[in-house]
Amino acid sequence: MTAIDPTAHLTAEQIEELGRELDAIRDEVIAGRGEKDAAYIRKVISAQRKLELVSRGVLLFSIFPPAWLIGTAGLSVAKIMDNMEIGHNILHGQWDWMRDPKIHSTTWEWDHVSPADQWKHSHNELHHTYTNVIGKDNDLGYGIMRVDEDQKWHPFHLGQPLWNFINACFFEYGIAAYDLELGKNLHKRRRKNPEFRARAKAVGRKIRKQVLKDYVIHPLLSGPSFLTTLAATFTANLVRNIWSHSVIMCGHFPEGVQVFERRSIKDETRGQWYLRQMLGSANISGSKAMHFMTGNLSHQIEHHLFPDLPSNRYAEVAVKVRTLFEKYELEYVTGPLPKQVFSAWHKVFRLSLPNKKPEVKTPAREQELVAA
Repeated sequence: MTAIDPTAHLTAEQIEELGRELDAIRDEVIAGRGEKDAAYIRKVISAQRKLELVSRGVLLFSIFPPAWLIGTAGLSVAKIMDNMEIGHNILHGQWDWMRDPKIHSTTWEWDHVSPADQWKHSHNELHHTYTNVIGKDNDLGYGIMRVDEDQKWHPFHLGQPLWNFINACFFEYGIAAYDLELGKNLHKRRRKNPEFRARAKAVGRKIRKQVLKDYVIHPLLSGPSFLTTLAATFTANLVRNIWSHSVIMCGHFPEGVQVFERRSIKDETRGQWYLRQMLGSANISGSKAMHFMTGNLSHQIEHHLFPDLPSNRYAEVAVKVRTLFEKYELEYVTGPLPKQVFSAWHKVFRLSLPNKKPEVKTPAREQELVAA
């Protein structure tokens, strides 16, 4: 929905050729998947479980400040690992090819208040199909933000920086709410829908399970450290929520990322779908540790192109994808985490305000401009 079409220089034949080249990259990775990849995800899962167990053990003594700091830091990292590199990617089916029932998208449940099956529908089926299409992709602004200048501004949008901050702090609950599509289902008639009621009950059960684990059982096991363990767990969840929200924002919302109208995807070809993923995504540059802690969603462009490829292969794929960006003269939006976070939040604030009205040039003003 930009005034300048960044694909205007491409012919229909070039777009389909781009699609074929991307298919070739995908096929090469699929053909090369093997034991090295399987060993990677098993190692990550093992490390995450050990880190969480040790961290929760340390927090049994969280009444002592050093134990609180160490345990909280460890639990925060463990929760980020479970959410990003493990849960998100397993639920995408990235490891289904291993045929391991313990590491499969149909059996995995994550440390998150949103049930896996509901998240897979809203994320895998809707978001990744309709990436950055206004009115079709709920990930785009989560239904609470204005995301493009062409969208009509309302006074409500003045509060979107605040809504976005609250959403960041309680991100897992925001995801659960939008998985339920509460915006359209809270009407009295829709609330009585049996399917919606069943899904709402499933979310309620998952929330109770998470709250019981994090805020009742573990603190109780800490005895005299009950309150400090409670605070530590809340802090770890807060850190995980803000981190994952920031990563998602950086992948979808910085300046330079395109959004699309519904009519633009009518009769969309494979090549055009690929092109939309390329233009509707942004990356985060950084170290291997940075990529790992983002669940390799720092390679958001590559993830949107190939959501079911193993996450540990995105770095090698990124080199080839970036070459295609250069070949077809497209902008590869990327940058360090601080830059991308600032860019995304700048856009949130900018779009919370009405568009600047174009200056009306009166005859007197035109004479001033000429004289200048």
